[in-house]
Amino acid sequence: MKQFALILFLIVSSNLEAQQLMDLYSERIPNSKPYAMQEEVIEDNGRISWLKNVSKPTLTCYHPNEEMATGAAVIICPGGGYSGESYLREGTLIAETFVKKGIAAFILKYRLPSDSIMIDKTIGPLQDAQQAIKTVRQNATAWNIDPSKIGIMGFSAGGHLASTAGTHFDKSYIPNERQISLRPDFMILIYPVISMTDEIGHLGSRQNLLGKSATAMQKEMFSNEFQVSPNTPPTWITHTGDDNVVPVENSIRFYQALIKNEVPSEMHLYPKGNHGFVLSLPTEEWMQPLFDWMSNSGISP
Repeated sequence: MKQFALILFLIVSSNLEAQQLMDLYSERIPNSKPYAMQEEVIEDNGRISWLKNVSKPTLTCYHPNEEMATGAAVIICPGGGYSGESYLREGTLIAETFVKKGIAAFILKYRLPSDSIMIDKTIGPLQDAQQAIKTVRQNATAWNIDPSKIGIMGFSAGGHLASTAGTHFDKSYIPNERQISLRPDFMILIYPVISMTDEIGHLGSRQNLLGKSATAMQKEMFSNEFQVSPNTPPTWITHTGDDNVVPVENSIRFYQALIKNEVPSEMHLYPKGNHGFVLSLPTEEWMQPLFDWMSNSGISP
């Protein structure tokens, strides 16, 4: 396996200043224990396509050229049912599209929940999302980012992680001596898993995150439609009505909770396309309504 966690810099295009791969934690990874598990990296034409058994979290940073930078930044959480991470299609390609618009992008390779590597696997991914927000915010000046325009984006189970970060930010699950805000300034949820309930939840994601014997309290805590408050960040959502993997009701109920709490939100629902529908479309095409929303919301020009 390639040395995925090494720090490196690579010039990849005229629109992109640098791609930096960095360890998410500079010291000991919280909530971890000794393990023998090895990460698995699957490549497609020389690019990292899919990740399994993720135990060493990293952040891949895409910085736009200084003259293009809008000051906005997005942390991207690829999906994969909490059993893998779709790193290329729900990470790299998305980050490359953001930087073309002058928006800094950060792909989060988060730990996949596993009792073999974590003391409490239910909070492991959330810890990594919080650490990513903390890292970007504390480096905002150096990275030419507005600390009040740092958002989080997630696909499928990555959408569950993003919405968890956007609804559970009042409690720090990581060391945070400087009390840096862990609240994302906005959320972008793409066919997201939201609920852990029996009715509409995605069973695979729930079992991987909470285990097969999840308690009623755990299911409610990680059903983010129940965790929305007036301080939940503004949110953009998209989903299809015929999604037979993650029911569209996940997005609908989250949107209803946002409206009830008067959180500025926008949702785009399409009748057909099934799960992962945007992956068959050019990124700049399906993301254009998102960029319009970001512009209309004052996040980026």
